[in-house]
Formats: sequence, C-alpha cells, structure tokens
Amino acid sequence: MVDVNRMYTVEDVATLLGVHEQTVREWLRAGRLDGKLLSRKSGWRIPGTDVLRFLEADTDEGKAIAA
Repeated sequence: MVDVNRMYTVEDVATLLGVHEQTVREWLRAGRLDGKLLSRKSGWRIPGTDVLRFLEADTDEGKAIAA
C-alpha cells in the first residue's frame, strides 16, 4: 500500500510498482510522475500522493501496474 504521508525514493517506487529504477527515473524526467530532485547524490523524492495519483491515472503503466 502507498502511504500518502511518506516521501519515496526511486528504489522504493520501483519496488512498489514492480518496475526497474530506470523506468521510474524516465517517468520523473518526462513529467509523468511528480517528484523533486534533491541533488545528484541524494536523488529523487516522490510524495506518496503522487505515487497514488500515478497508479490511478489512465495510463498504460498505471493500468498494468494496478492490475
């Protein structure tokens, strides 16, 4: 389950959604998934609300992952 009060790392989101970390980074760069790049070393942080929104979105990835 996605905790809407939590900030997730790319690794966390990849594990939750069952995809490769690079896929999550591509979604972030393309704006399909909202997040904040803290720094090159610290990486991305994705709010739980945005992970949930992504899952509920009417996209191929969201449909495939939610199924």
